[in-house]
Parts: sequence; C-alpha cells; structure tokens
Amino acid sequence: MTTTGSDTGTTPAPAASAATATAVGGVPRRRLATRIGWTWLLLSSLALAAFAVAPYLTTSMPALAEAGGGIAEHYAAQPAFVLAAFYVHVVAGGIALLVSPFQFWAGLRDRAPRVHRWMGRTALTAIGLGGVAGLVLAVFGSGGIVGFFGFGTLAVLWLLFGWRGYRAIRRGDVDLHRSWMMRAFALTYAAVTLRLWIPLLILAQVPFAGPAGFDADAAFAGAYAAVPFLAWMPNLIVAEWLIRRRGLPAYRLTPATGPAAATPTAT
Repeated sequence: MTTTGSDTGTTPAPAASAATATAVGGVPRRRLATRIGWTWLLLSSLALAAFAVAPYLTTSMPALAEAGGGIAEHYAAQPAFVLAAFYVHVVAGGIALLVSPFQFWAGLRDRAPRVHRWMGRTALTAIGLGGVAGLVLAVFGSGGIVGFFGFGTLAVLWLLFGWRGYRAIRRGDVDLHRSWMMRAFALTYAAVTLRLWIPLLILAQVPFAGPAGFDADAAFAGAYAAVPFLAWMPNLIVAEWLIRRRGLPAYRLTPATGPAAATPTAT
C-alpha cells in the first residue's frame, strides 16, 4: 500500500488550502481526523483482543460455559471439529484485528516497507484461516437462519476481499490493493462493531418493556438476531465512502460509460 496524493508532499491549490484550514497545532483538519480515526481503530482493536479473545485462550470452554460465558455455553456442547474451528476463528481473527490497523499507517509503509509486507502477509493468512473457520461456525452457530446467512456472507466476503487484495498487490496494482484491503479490514472490524451494537440494541428495547418488566435474556436474543448483518454492512458502506474520498478504485455494480470510464474500478 502507498499513501494517497494528500500524503506525497505536493503543494495544494489555493482553493484546496482554504478547504483544509488548520485545526490543532497547525495540522490540517482532514489529516487530524485521519489520525483520530486511526487511533480509535487501533485502540478498539487492541481492547477487543485483550478482553474478548484472551478469555478463550486462558480458560477452558467448559469453565466459561459454567460461568455463563455467553456463546461459550453453545460451543461447549458442539463436536470437536466445531470447537476447533471456533478457536481458529478467534485466534486468527484476533491476529488480523491486531495487525491490520498498522497496515494503514503511512509512516510504517514509507519507513519500513519490509515490515509492512510481512505484516500484510500475516494479516492475509489470518483472514484466510479465520474466514474458512467462520464458514464452519456459520453452519453450527447459535444465530439460527439469520446467523447462517449473515455470518456466512461475512465469511465469504472476508475471504474474497482478502484474496482480491493479494491478487492486486501481486500484479503491482497498489491502489487497487489498498481498496480491497480497506474493504477486508471493514469486515475484520465487524468483531468490534458487533460488540458495540449489542448493548445499544438491548438499551433500545428498554422503553418497550411490558408489564412483566425488562427481560434481559429476551432483549439479548433480539439484539443478537440483528447483528449478523448489522455488524458488517455499515462498515462496508463507510469503507467504500473512504475509498471514493481518497480517489482509490471504487466498486461499481455496472461498467462506467463516457469520460468516467477511464477511472479505474475495483473489479
């Protein structure tokens, strides 16, 4: 991956300079927003790896199920190969989540390209393993038919985007590689957004509690029924918006016509 035009040190036109007025410490607002966004992605990814992945690596599944560890109760009763797929998915997804934010750090790309390449290979390998394991979990998961289609589609797209990103960089198409890897990370980050959506969806049901009072278990079940799609679809929309904003090859459902046809597409 390489930096966009705004990072190459070229002098912006006067109109562009006015649009990118300085904010704090002389840093352009757009660059400041990028730094804040990247910092949030990094810290939230680290937090999830520490607090959501670590318990499965330090405590047995039966012990977690006995303590009421959420989905642990479901997977503790599954066949050995499903349990193995769960651990592969958790570990590989955690690695992809930890490594991927650093791939969008322009300083690392420019100053240590070899490190960037090796981290990229690690992220793509983790996506491959996590995606295949995710397909198994979509079949044997606790989300029912919605979970099967939602998480199954997520796993398929995760594998596809990672593969397209790999193919693009092998061909030397850096911009197209960046586009596909931004989409792949949007799906990787679904592990974080899923855990943000669930409490929000549970709280949204509080005002509608009936005479019997608020049923936390029913509220969780209702929230979990929505997240198989909600965890990743908005992420992809945001990723596509960022891709277009940076002038990278964007995805089109139909071929472009006219002068715009000269613009590269994510095909």
